[in-house]
Amino acid sequence: MSLLSIRNLQVHFPVNQGIFSKAHQVVRAVDGVSLDVEPGETLGLVGESGCGKSTLGRAAIRLIAPTAGEIHFDGRDITRLSSGDLRPLRRQFQMIFQDPYGSLNPRMTVEEIIGEALDIHGLAADASARHGRVAELLSDVGLDASHANRYPHEFSGGQRQRIGIARALAVEPKLIVCDEPVSALDVSVQAQIVNLLRDLQDRRGLAYLFIAHDLAVVEHISRRVLVMYLGRVVEGGEAREVCRAPKHPYTQALLSAVPAVDPATKRSRIVLTGDVPSPINPPSGCPFHPRCPVAQARCRTEVPVNRDIGNRRQVACHLV
Repeated sequence: MSLLSIRNLQVHFPVNQGIFSKAHQVVRAVDGVSLDVEPGETLGLVGESGCGKSTLGRAAIRLIAPTAGEIHFDGRDITRLSSGDLRPLRRQFQMIFQDPYGSLNPRMTVEEIIGEALDIHGLAADASARHGRVAELLSDVGLDASHANRYPHEFSGGQRQRIGIARALAVEPKLIVCDEPVSALDVSVQAQIVNLLRDLQDRRGLAYLFIAHDLAVVEHISRRVLVMYLGRVVEGGEAREVCRAPKHPYTQALLSAVPAVDPATKRSRIVLTGDVPSPINPPSGCPFHPRCPVAQARCRTEVPVNRDIGNRRQVACHLV
């Protein structure tokens, strides 16, 4: 049984034209996405800025209310649960945010930031147990226990992200949504954080929904990957297979932009023309057809179905 199962999820945001006017348009941030995350695995979610991947991650753990669709966590439907009913379940799913500074309260010490989760869920019997647990969590993410009395501004970006990871681990979750956890960090630090996440997964049996815009990072940490464009999944499959032989023209363009590690490897750069269409007024037919270099007449009128093409691969393209 899947740990997280999402079916036909939609997240739409109303657009108000003025202070007193009613919303006549909606932003289709997520427009009919289905996915599954198995216990202990990493599912990568990749796409360029504005494709809806972060909104999907937040909706998956009910930080954002879905417009339609179903979200099942560990066999339980959490789609319409109230805040009160969700509260005891939030121990089981946590989030690591993109901005390692903006997600930490600058007026709280590290011990207060991590200990807050312990206090809310009653996971520390007393102050001594709380202090010991915080020290243990800091050690788990590669920080010294003496850092507990410092404030976020006293740390580097990589260290702040480690604090965010420790906070997520404090309640011993089964699933962590990683919302571009390394995109704001230096390349050398990115590798350290990714390796830390993999090590924690091996030791704790964690499942990750790993959101990123860099296919190289996603391939390194994920077993499976989904590629999103304009609120929809356009391709999915085993990470290595998708990166080695992308089928959808959008995935091919994304992969062509990834620098090759081997100098002998030559990639033809695919430059997409135009901008990403507005999610308020998406194009008819295939959402990618205005920028697709191989689009045909059918692509402009018919919405492609995300279908199985074998070898656990799914592609939403008329030409595959």
